[in-house]
Amino acid sequence: MQLSAFALRARLALARVGAPACVAVLLCAAGAAGWAWLLSQRAAQVALSAQPLSTSTPETLVSAPPPPTADQNLAAFYDVLGEQRYAEQQVKLLFRLAAKANLTLSQGEYKSAYDKASRVSTYQIVLPVKGPYAAVWQFTLQALRAMPFAALDEVSFRRDAITDPAVEARIRLTLYLKDAQTVVQP
Repeated sequence: MQLSAFALRARLALARVGAPACVAVLLCAAGAAGWAWLLSQRAAQVALSAQPLSTSTPETLVSAPPPPTADQNLAAFYDVLGEQRYAEQQVKLLFRLAAKANLTLSQGEYKSAYDKASRVSTYQIVLPVKGPYAAVWQFTLQALRAMPFAALDEVSFRRDAITDPAVEARIRLTLYLKDAQTVVQP
């Protein structure tokens, strides 16, 4: 009987206060409950952030590999070099790349040398080319990509008239080559 009396009193109180006030009381109660939940979550987050990031000991962490030795660096250097026996093929490759870039390539100048101390041969190539400025640079960059053992020593440009679309360029490359017998053991 007390439950029915409580329900009757609650119904009369709601009728006196009105529906908007009841909704406001419910929203306040829900807000207070949400605030209490957020405070507990915040406390858990603070406790989690206070813990160390890693429980690993320094011995189990990944360490950097040791730096290469001088012999390993020297072997890597010789691995990048081109082979002297293919020097003529590299020159043919330059002519093919020039044709692909629509450049006029006159006969070049070639000079070979050998450094006994480093056991490296050099093959210096001077190429006079004629064509659009952008094509000359495209050819030069393609040549360096195709031959990673080549160095661009010089590029010079000349144009007869400012209205002339073609430039004359002189490109000097050096190929760094090894003998077939040059093998360095790490």
